[in-house]
This record gives sequence, C-alpha cells and structure tokens, in this order.
Amino acid sequence: MIGKLKGIVDSYGDDYVLLDVQGVCYQVHCPSRVLQHLPRVGEAGSVSIETVVREDMIRLYGFANDSEREWFRLLTTVQGVGAKVALAILGIMPANEVANAIALGDKASVMRAPGVGKKVAERIVAELKDKAPNFASVDQGSIEVAQAAQADLGSSAVADAVSALSNLGYQSAQASAAVAAALKTAGEDAPAEKLIRLGLKELAQ
Repeated sequence: MIGKLKGIVDSYGDDYVLLDVQGVCYQVHCPSRVLQHLPRVGEAGSVSIETVVREDMIRLYGFANDSEREWFRLLTTVQGVGAKVALAILGIMPANEVANAIALGDKASVMRAPGVGKKVAERIVAELKDKAPNFASVDQGSIEVAQAAQADLGSSAVADAVSALSNLGYQSAQASAAVAAALKTAGEDAPAEKLIRLGLKELAQ
C-alpha cells in the first residue's frame, strides 16, 4: 500500500500530476486546489496517496495531507458519490472546511462543487453529519445550533436568525456560528430580531 509519494514534478495534466520517484513516473489524480499548490515542473513535491483498485484499473489519488485523504475516503462511502465527485468537493475547499460545512448542515457550500446537485449534497450531509464534528474546527455549540435549525428542532427564533443572516449573503456556517455566539449572550429565549442584531455584531468583528 502506497501511503505517500515524494519525488520531482515531471508534468501536469488536466486533473493529475506526473511525479518522478527515482525514475518511475506515477500518475496521481488530485483535487484542482491541490494541483494549484504543488511545485513547478522540475521541483520536489509530495502527496498523500489513496490507491483505488478495480477490475479494469488501478488509480492513484493524491492529497495535500492525510486529513484530506481521509475525507476522500469518507465522501466515497456515500451512495452516489464516486471519486470524481469527492475530488470536486475537495477541489473547492480543504478538509477542515468540508467537515465544517457537513457538521453545520451547510448544503449550499457542498453544492458549489462542480457536478454536486441538491440531492447529492443532502445525502452527503445526512450520512456524514455524525462523523464530521470529529474533524470540524467550529465549536460544538455552533454545530448544535445549526443542526437544530436544520432539523427544525430549535426555536423558530434561531431558525429565523440563521435564515436572515444567510439571506444577507453570509454562508450557513458563518451564520450558524454567529447565532450560536448570540445565544450565549442573549439567552435561549431571545427573539429573532435580537439574535440577528447580535449575530451581525459577531460577524463584523
């Protein structure tokens, strides 16, 4: 099993890099964001590797770090999500942002990836939301507020406040975190108007 490759960048393709490791060139398919941050041709580079073996092919997938590789594995466990979709998601945001989006139920962020529609995004969030908090960088309070709002389990004030901030152009993750902070200040019985006002103050900091 190949865990990591270190070598000299030989050339780039549309979705892969050829990495020369002591005279052997490995074709490694990577998320677009990872390709953009790899060194220029002729310079040394390294990628964490996931090897996928099928009857008709053996393909190497490369990532910036082990956390991204783990998220590639998790994403491909979701029904209807293959390597192409997983690479597309990891191509628009790093692993911690993927975890944050899923933990907070932020389907809109997941849908920014090419080829990811509403149904696939909903399935990803539903199937991985319990695993995502272990990798997320947002606090548990924000996650709980967001999940309550998404499931209509929280107060209507919370849901209304998150929705209002999202409508103002803030990402669901940002809106949920701001409302979570506002709740700590205003208390659970605070009306939506107060949560929105305090949430905007949090976002302005």
